[in-house]
Amino acid sequence: MKILVAIGFILILGSLGSALVFLMRDKGRSNRTVQALALRVGFSVLLFLLLLVAYRMGWIQPTGIIY
Repeated sequence: MKILVAIGFILILGSLGSALVFLMRDKGRSNRTVQALALRVGFSVLLFLLLLVAYRMGWIQPTGIIY
């Protein structure tokens, strides 16, 4: 489960980085920045749903750390 979460974070950061590159290169002339940011939002929602399902299935447990 830890590996899946790490892969999810890497995908989110990679999409964010590609959006930055597209923003700098295209200067707002194409939709690639918007598409990369939409992909990042999709990855974030997918990771959140994966964590919810994993919790419900008992694959992950809360640590009990209180702030």
